[in-house]
Amino acid sequence: MNRLEVVKAPERTHDAEELLRINAPLVTEWLVEFLRDEMIRRRGFRRAVVGLSGGVDSSVTAFLCARALGPENVWGIRMPYRTSSAESLEHAQLVIDQLGINSRTIDITPAVDGYLQYEPDADGRRRGNVMARMRMIVLFDLSAALNALPVGTGNKTERLFGYFTWHADDSPPINPLGDLFKTQVWQLARYLGVPEVIVSKPATADLIVGQTDEDDLGISYHLADQILYFLLRGYRVEQIEEMGYPREKILLVKGRLESTHWKRHLPTTAMLSTTSINDYYLRPVDY
Repeated sequence: MNRLEVVKAPERTHDAEELLRINAPLVTEWLVEFLRDEMIRRRGFRRAVVGLSGGVDSSVTAFLCARALGPENVWGIRMPYRTSSAESLEHAQLVIDQLGINSRTIDITPAVDGYLQYEPDADGRRRGNVMARMRMIVLFDLSAALNALPVGTGNKTERLFGYFTWHADDSPPINPLGDLFKTQVWQLARYLGVPEVIVSKPATADLIVGQTDEDDLGISYHLADQILYFLLRGYRVEQIEEMGYPREKILLVKGRLESTHWKRHLPTTAMLSTTSINDYYLRPVDY
């Protein structure tokens, strides 16, 4: 008999949320040490640059970096486009002021429009991707100027959904939030003292006016995280449905998970030898 067939299904309304609850003090300690280990000990960087969007993910990342490296060694970079929300800038400034970190504000409008003038028919998705990639160009260039390392801000839900711009949001070499579901990032944010106005507002990439993550995804983060939790542990669609989750939402999540696998990997190499990098050739530390 399949082991999963004898596992008692948790009740969605209570048990599933409890399964996603984190020990915030312990997680904070672990992530602070992760940043110190990966940045200072392994790579020799004592400074970090974080793209501050005014959202909860980048805010939590800045809070963790300030704890790990000291606020004097963290740069929060605001990178507005002309259609960006003024509220996003204000919320990013709240984080800068509360932490006492360094800051820069770089308007990416001229750079983005310099390219898009040749692509007047670009839709919102393409324009948003150009903005996201331009922001990463800024972060990596400033990292060279400041001898600092860019720190990623993507959470586990976004990564599993493929809800990020390839070679943009996923580009920084280290990511403290990548194994935390979005609802767990909210838990950590409240523990760290991120301003409540940031934690409680609807999540948005702020690439298109009026856009929100949950509208794009077609499901709330609270529901998506619970379904993802069970899918990642091998539960079948039917088993999750028996817990009370809508079948169409389960299939939506499963479809996003399975169709975006390629975005979570390095470029696929055509192997010609037994020393193909990342396929066969791995130094001991890479394991």
